[in-house]
Amino acid sequence: MAPAKPNKLAFLTQTAPASYVAGLGRGASGFTTRSDIGPAREGPSAETVAEAQARRGEEVEVDPEAFQDPDNETGLFAGTVYEADDEEADKIYDSVDKHMDERRRARREAREAAEQAKMRAERPKLQTQFADLKRGLSEVTDSEWENLPEVGNLTGKKRKKDLRERTYAVPDSIIAADRDRGALESTLDEKQQLHGGFVTPADGTLTNLVEIGQARDNLLSLKLDQISDSVAGSSSTIDPKGYLTDLNSVVLKSEAEIGDIKRARMLFDSLVKSNPKHAPGWIAAAAVEEHAGRIVAARKTIKMGCEHCPKSEDVWLEAARLHNNDDAKVILANAVQHVSQSVKIWLTAADLEHELKAKKRVLRKALEHIPNSVILWKKTISLETEPADALILLSRAVEVLPHSVELWLALARLETPERAKKVLNKARRAVPTSHEIWIAASRLVEQGAGPAEGEGAKPKAEREKELELVDVTMEMGVKELRKHQVMLTRDQWLNEAEKCEAEGSLRTCEAIIKATVAMDIEEEDRESTWVDDVESALGRGRIGTARAILSYALRVFPDKRSLWRRAADLEKTHGTRYIIIHKRDTVANLLFCRESLEAILAQAVKYCPQAEVLWLMAAKEKWVAGDVGGARDILEQAFVANPESEQIWLAAVKLEAENGEYAVARELLARARKVADTERIWMKSAVFERQQGQLQQALTTINAGLAKYPSFAKLHMMKGQVLTEAGDISAARAAYAAGVKACPKSVPLWVLASRLEEKDNKAIKARALLEKARLLNPKDETLWAESVYVEERNGGTAQAKAVLARGLQECPKSGLLYSISIWYEPRPARKARAVDALKKTQDDPRVICAVARVFWADGSIEKARQWFGRATTANGDNGDIWGWWWRFEKEQGTKEHQDAVLAKCVAAEPHHGPVWQSVAKDTRNAGRSIAQILELVAISLK
Repeated sequence: MAPAKPNKLAFLTQTAPASYVAGLGRGASGFTTRSDIGPAREGPSAETVAEAQARRGEEVEVDPEAFQDPDNETGLFAGTVYEADDEEADKIYDSVDKHMDERRRARREAREAAEQAKMRAERPKLQTQFADLKRGLSEVTDSEWENLPEVGNLTGKKRKKDLRERTYAVPDSIIAADRDRGALESTLDEKQQLHGGFVTPADGTLTNLVEIGQARDNLLSLKLDQISDSVAGSSSTIDPKGYLTDLNSVVLKSEAEIGDIKRARMLFDSLVKSNPKHAPGWIAAAAVEEHAGRIVAARKTIKMGCEHCPKSEDVWLEAARLHNNDDAKVILANAVQHVSQSVKIWLTAADLEHELKAKKRVLRKALEHIPNSVILWKKTISLETEPADALILLSRAVEVLPHSVELWLALARLETPERAKKVLNKARRAVPTSHEIWIAASRLVEQGAGPAEGEGAKPKAEREKELELVDVTMEMGVKELRKHQVMLTRDQWLNEAEKCEAEGSLRTCEAIIKATVAMDIEEEDRESTWVDDVESALGRGRIGTARAILSYALRVFPDKRSLWRRAADLEKTHGTRYIIIHKRDTVANLLFCRESLEAILAQAVKYCPQAEVLWLMAAKEKWVAGDVGGARDILEQAFVANPESEQIWLAAVKLEAENGEYAVARELLARARKVADTERIWMKSAVFERQQGQLQQALTTINAGLAKYPSFAKLHMMKGQVLTEAGDISAARAAYAAGVKACPKSVPLWVLASRLEEKDNKAIKARALLEKARLLNPKDETLWAESVYVEERNGGTAQAKAVLARGLQECPKSGLLYSISIWYEPRPARKARAVDALKKTQDDPRVICAVARVFWADGSIEKARQWFGRATTANGDNGDIWGWWWRFEKEQGTKEHQDAVLAKCVAAEPHHGPVWQSVAKDTRNAGRSIAQILELVAISLK
């Protein structure tokens, strides 16, 4: 028997629990209505609901308002006192929030910009999609616009059928009317009978169909002319070759620029409407249209501006600019009727004319209206081709404008010298405050004196007498100007002097300097101020001005040897000269003789007899010029003035030795050792004997000198060299040992001792000597360089680079070491190393020379030549740099380049450089010229 099934509806007959609420499980609650009997019962309490939710395992929701202050709905702490620490805390939190926001801003903005760009790319606006087509509409002509086809319904959707296409039943009246349409009337109505049947009763005019057809033909022909112009009836005016070029020249304006143009157009339209007499507004409005490419609109705008502002010359000039040449002439013709006193309009009208005759006609018409315009007179006179016509115009001009200095000076330049003096006198009376007239008068006097040499030259005395009038004229001019309260500053007078020098009037320049250079200077500042003026003038290339200032300074301070030396250097560099070229061993030896320098030195030794350098310069100039007797005379006078001068004794010895008078030179050295007993004279005595091949005599002289001057390093060096030449290595080693002991700070002595050991195949001892020398002479670049060379010759490149790195650490700004380091780099890295070396050494000349050699190795010939020039400019006394440049030009340069380098080297007279000194002081090269030594140095360089 099957079990009984449970009754699922049994609960309906059961009693409900006490806390049961219908619908509570699904979120509903019980309620009562008016239909219920009795009052409505209350719903379940909060506790009851909480218990029910707990039995079902639901979480109890926390009311956010449970802990709210009932008296303050905004917060528990809103009623507390806001103190300073609270404000500080708020500021700190705000700053932290701001800082965090700043940290994220760049990324956030970049992300937003990328998202916006992506969105615009994926979903562009309709306006953006058709922007280029809208811009293209500005180029559509009226005729093209009229020829556009009518827009039809091209959507492809199902069109709504036209109601007129539907069929309807036709009324009988229409059928009857259609039937009678072609029939003939056989009767007349009342109106027809009244008017006779032949007159149309309706009002109106007769239609002429022929005229309508002609008008239509004219309209069509006009449209065709606008679309395409024809030449000879068939060919088009479009240039097929220049068509693409014209398209490229079209400026496509952006949307923002078009908007700016529209706003500017509205702004200026408002301006000219509110103030039509404002000329700049019309000009700006026309400029906007011109910028927008609407030249016709610009012309219309400026035309309206001319109508509203007929007295503004700027409006007329702008109108002329916007039109072609012929129209501009008409516009300016109208302009002169309104503003006939405008110089600019007349000049512009003259510039529009292409023929000279027409230009003259316009300018002369302008002078009738504006006779007091200097610009018009100058322009008119400049167009005259005949001096006589220009002279007539200038004569009339100075009558009309007697206060124009330019016109007076121009008239004086065209007149003969005699008439020019009269013209300048009139000008001086008419314009007594003009310094230009006095300067012109001085130049006229200088011109009348004639040239100093050549054809037509006057005797020297007569010419000097006439030139004195230049000084008199200028002094008188300065006094007259002071009377009329015309006070030019000292700098202004110096500028006028430089202008005169630039125009070739050197004597007038000198006269201005004499009359004004002492103005506005304190007495104790005169010398320093004048020296500064000389340097400034030389910096601007004004040699005559600098010479005049120095000449005046020497007249005031004749006993200042520094001024005489400066004047001598000036004449040596820039004085008059002639060149004598001797050929010796195929090397040109350039000897310069300067007459002006000799004159300066003769005066210098007269006023400063104790200045040894001036005596030596004077003797050298005589000797270089080939006047040995004159050099001897000068040195004899120098002996009288300076009997114990070491330099003069040695100069006399050198003069005799260079000219083959060896016995006289030896005698002079013996006397010098007695009269002027100095260590240098002892050294020169040993050098002389060594050059003559008398090694034993030289050794005796050196020993005698060392007995008197044991700490003189050069005598120790010479002793070691003499013994080395004699082949006595051990004695030479002892001599160098004694030398470094007596003179531990002498770097060349240490280097020579090291080279002796290296020559004797004792590289270890050579390294030890250099190590000891570096300890006694720290941070010496020469010792480090010699150590690098020793390692390179004996230990290899790697050891040399290691020593070089140590040297650069100790001497971080050494130009010598950096110039060596460039060549230890691989070829691709040399330029980078050179740049670093230039920065570290502050453009050391040796580094610059190394850079030039790098360019030379790379084949950049012109760059290498430029850098060699920079190196010699930075240090012209370094003979090694000249040797490298000469070697470069011998391989890569032309004959002109080689001659230029040779001349510069001879003028610079270099004395230093490791290779240069070793070659120049070699006894086998005694008596050789600078050019010959340069050739030998170029061969010896490695």
